[in-house]
Amino acid sequence: MKVKEKDEPMNDRMCIVTRESGPAEMLIRFVAGPDGTVVPDLKRALPGRGCSVTASRAIVDKAVQKQLFARALKSDVKALPELGEQVDRLLVSQMTGMMNMARKAGQFVSGNSKVDGAVRSGAALAVFHATDAAPDGVRKISQARKAWMLTMDELEEIPAFQLLSFDEMQELMGDNAFIHAVALAGQAGQGVVKRAKLLETYRGGSAWSM
Repeated sequence: MKVKEKDEPMNDRMCIVTRESGPAEMLIRFVAGPDGTVVPDLKRALPGRGCSVTASRAIVDKAVQKQLFARALKSDVKALPELGEQVDRLLVSQMTGMMNMARKAGQFVSGNSKVDGAVRSGAALAVFHATDAAPDGVRKISQARKAWMLTMDELEEIPAFQLLSFDEMQELMGDNAFIHAVALAGQAGQGVVKRAKLLETYRGGSAWSM
């Protein structure tokens, strides 16, 4: 087996901070932009040499602080202090955009009764609450999730996410903003859940089950 030399290019799927390899969906790719700054490439489609960082705000911030991007990209690039926040905004935009697409496809619906019905019928892939949703509304849907798990003898509850406030969603999604919503089976619905998990992971948490 060939031993990696120090001057060989780093594997694009290896985190430049932890030096651990992983699947593409758990890493964020970065490239050098035309202006010499480090640019996130969430779709892994931008041309040129790239490097990857584990999908974690803390690890991205560490890569910036330790000036690891210039070495990994072999270029005199500058990683701005707000790079970690920029990635967060892009992940949010990606998720809310997919929510809008899933809604058009009938795979993302909102409203207490629709969410409760989808959970109790087993049609829900995941539920979503605004961060400022009333505790009583969240509790009732959580009870439905627990009831479904017990009835179906499942080992895990339907995941739940609280990632954005209603005002934040309204700014990004307009009339599609919600207090409670649910992702349903289908490619678009699965896309919403995938992006929500990535954002939750990036922020250092996980879908909760309370």
